[in-house]
Amino acid sequence: MLFRSILTILAPSERYYEKKGRAPKKLTDWLRQALLQVRRWVPHRAIVFVADSSYAVIDLLACLTQLAAPITMVVRFRLDAALYEPAAPRQPGQLGRTRKKGARLPTLAQVVANPHTRWQRHVVRYWYGELKRTIEITSGTAVWFHSGHPAVPLRWVIVRDPLGKFKTQALLCTNPQATPQQIVEWFIQRWQLEVTFRDVREHLGV
Repeated sequence: MLFRSILTILAPSERYYEKKGRAPKKLTDWLRQALLQVRRWVPHRAIVFVADSSYAVIDLLACLTQLAAPITMVVRFRLDAALYEPAAPRQPGQLGRTRKKGARLPTLAQVVANPHTRWQRHVVRYWYGELKRTIEITSGTAVWFHSGHPAVPLRWVIVRDPLGKFKTQALLCTNPQATPQQIVEWFIQRWQLEVTFRDVREHLGV
């Protein structure tokens, strides 16, 4: 069953904090607070949060995926992000720190440019206002890692237009078991909601 609600949080601008002489609170911190609150309200429901690339932040993603009941994040993703294979299992008696990542993988930009990349055609509904749209997708799993931050296992999906009308883009999902088609459909729902919010502002003045 699909469950939707609206939670609004007042997030003051940096100018507001300057007047107060305080350091501004980041949007990612506001989001973390909001999603943790939602998780407390509905502890047993599956939660999928879809957002733009502003929220593709390793610390935020790691926090929400390490909960007892993880929250799935689907966000736009950089094509040049540093991706790695999962770390090899720690062996009995192995010395040193536990590794967080394995070998370096090609960037998603390199995957796009590789002529041997296999693309799968998929028909989606309501892609950016169109009733139906044929897209091409390719996907894989990896670990996203930066030094000094936790490693985040993920599934990435690259979406491109066979007609070349929109720019090739990548999506990140913190649930590696999610299918590429499901990730794309989750992302499309964000666009539909954004159009609704725009219409409400323009026609109802909200």
